[in-house]
Amino acid sequence: MKTKIILLTLGLFLTASLGFSQGPNSFISTKSGVKKFHEKSELDRMPKGILLKLYIERTESLTRLLPYIAFATKPGITMEDLGIPDNDGDNTKALAGQYEATADFLENTSEFQKKILPYADTSKLVSAILFYEETLRSLHTYDEYH
Repeated sequence: MKTKIILLTLGLFLTASLGFSQGPNSFISTKSGVKKFHEKSELDRMPKGILLKLYIERTESLTRLLPYIAFATKPGITMEDLGIPDNDGDNTKALAGQYEATADFLENTSEFQKKILPYADTSKLVSAILFYEETLRSLHTYDEYH
């Protein structure tokens, strides 16, 4: 019985450490990606509830990604990769604070959107989703600008 408890505890610690391994040292969260891009005809056939979820998901993705494009456009790039010094933790603390502020902003924005977005015209939701997706796609060509 003790062995099972020890193994379970060890497993939980390993899982937690893997979850934090990317940590606040990485500029772009793995949560910033979008699994699938859509065509207008596909979105036009979707119920409004699904469109609302897609809209909120894309808003979150852009919010997590855009502030950091001067550093990177894909998840996993760390301050160390870019040669940014730790300065006794000052830079790490600044990035962690930014992540926390972003999480708070996204939570508040998501709650607002869940209450207000149902009043939006379906066609405008579709247009906004397509615009957001096009913006996310364009980040793949961002490196061409420098």
